[in-house]
Amino acid sequence: MKALAIAWVNLRRVFRDRIGTFFILVFPFMLILAIGAVFGSGFTPVLGVVSRGSGPLGGDLVHRLETTDGLEVHAFDDPEALTTAVERGRVDAGLVVVPGFDERVRSGATVALPFIARPAGPGSQVGLTVDAVLARESAAIQAARLTESEGLTTFAPALQRATALRATLPQVRIVQTIAGGNGAQTGFDSGAAQELILFVFVISLAASAMLIESRRLGVSRRMLASPTSAGQILVGETLGRFAIALFEGLLIYVVTRVVFGVDWGDPVAGIAVIVLFALIGTGAAMLMGASLHNPEQSGALGVFIGLGFAALGGCMVPLSIFPPTMATIAHATPHAWALDAFDEIQRSGGSIADVLPELGVLAVYAAALLAVATIVFRRRLTAPEAST
Repeated sequence: MKALAIAWVNLRRVFRDRIGTFFILVFPFMLILAIGAVFGSGFTPVLGVVSRGSGPLGGDLVHRLETTDGLEVHAFDDPEALTTAVERGRVDAGLVVVPGFDERVRSGATVALPFIARPAGPGSQVGLTVDAVLARESAAIQAARLTESEGLTTFAPALQRATALRATLPQVRIVQTIAGGNGAQTGFDSGAAQELILFVFVISLAASAMLIESRRLGVSRRMLASPTSAGQILVGETLGRFAIALFEGLLIYVVTRVVFGVDWGDPVAGIAVIVLFALIGTGAAMLMGASLHNPEQSGALGVFIGLGFAALGGCMVPLSIFPPTMATIAHATPHAWALDAFDEIQRSGGSIADVLPELGVLAVYAAALLAVATIVFRRRLTAPEAST
């Protein structure tokens, strides 16, 4: 009970710090959202269209755009409103189907349709989609014009016939899949796993400052002077660090699943990875808290070590693009093994049996760090200088 009380106090101390609370509860999800928005496929690009006065052919073109997969179309009343919407980011790009489009096309004239997009952003990708739709419409119009020029029929029935024939022709369909996976992942999936590993480790190292502060303020000394053994203090402080790390990991796991729709795969396997990595973070935090002399050292080294291991272990850049030598070096960190496990669980639908090798390596890391931290912490706690 004493150990649990010590752990509970440590957990409460974390949430009394407003800055620490922000980095635990808010900042991870801001990064996941940013990564998913840039690299994910969870957002559908939006095209604004002005088609007033364009006639039946203009309406048909807009309908083709509206029924195009992966594109959302919003109607605007005039080009000025459309331009403003593009500038303010309400739509990704804009297309103006000019008034009189129908008459000019039927007369054989070439019609320029203004396309509006910002220099940066998804506007260029939307432009490729619009070009493809216009090319299909142009092919049918050109066929109708040729039929009319040969005197076989008038433009309207020729266009109707060309459109009907186009639907019967073989189509080329491009299907994009992720190599080694089921093709259903989004940028949120990989980004969430990377940020989970990053923040569990960094938050754990940051929590080591509380251990140093307790020693400096004499809290550890007073607990030891009470009917509380060094072992109870050690277990309580370890449980406190573990509670913080596990809370952060499970928070990211649950919120990203509910809010961002992240597919974490087998929950048993995923939570097993989180628990073992939380133990690794606990061991690292206990070792740092027992070795350093002041919270300032812990804060500086915690950020440096946490971000350094994250970068080397694949939390900043995916391991899949590492050169072979760097990939081997990366697996000197527990981060790389945890990411390998999540990759197997998420992308390939692996179960806990499929990630047993990775879990075994993580367990070795956790046992080694906790063993060394226990020895160092006990010596520091019972040393004469710790009691003065």
